[in-house]
Amino acid sequence: MSNMEAHHGHPPLLHALAANWWLLLLRGIAAVLFGVLSFFWPGITVLTLTLIWGAYALMDGIFAIGAALSGKGRQIAPRWWLAVVGIAGILAGLVAFFAPGVTAFVLLMCLAAWSIVTGIMQIIGAIRLRKEIEGELWLALSGVFSILFGAVLIAAPGAGLVTVVWIIAIFAIVFGIANIALAFRLRSHNR
Repeated sequence: MSNMEAHHGHPPLLHALAANWWLLLLRGIAAVLFGVLSFFWPGITVLTLTLIWGAYALMDGIFAIGAALSGKGRQIAPRWWLAVVGIAGILAGLVAFFAPGVTAFVLLMCLAAWSIVTGIMQIIGAIRLRKEIEGELWLALSGVFSILFGAVLIAAPGAGLVTVVWIIAIFAIVFGIANIALAFRLRSHNR
């Protein structure tokens, strides 16, 4: 084993990544472009996410009905239950494709309800734990912020959708920049 191999630990992997640094660069650029476009056209991003979820719900419904008809899903749930879940999934997928605005709104309301319930549970947990741990105030505050976030989503659903898209956009940009930086480090190693 050479000094270089002993020093770097996994040289074959590193060399393979370095030789294909440009793939990480392209991936990073695509993520940054997606993030930037999401900021400028949040409506398109919401529509895209809704349609992707619709495709998932449709496929999940088809698989559930397939499991119900074949009897292979008996260990997981009764056949009639799989059929009901399958029909619900197919209907939800079709609604997502034919009424994406309604679907996006329903998904946002589910996110708001989840945020409010989580916030309430965090506050209850903080009250119960106040004598056992220090810093329970932070748990209570995170619960309050979670409830406020859910309330804002309910009060201004349009702004809530845009906020969710912006969070996704920020993540995509940060992820893209990290990939671009890694690509250039690997490129310098390849030389």
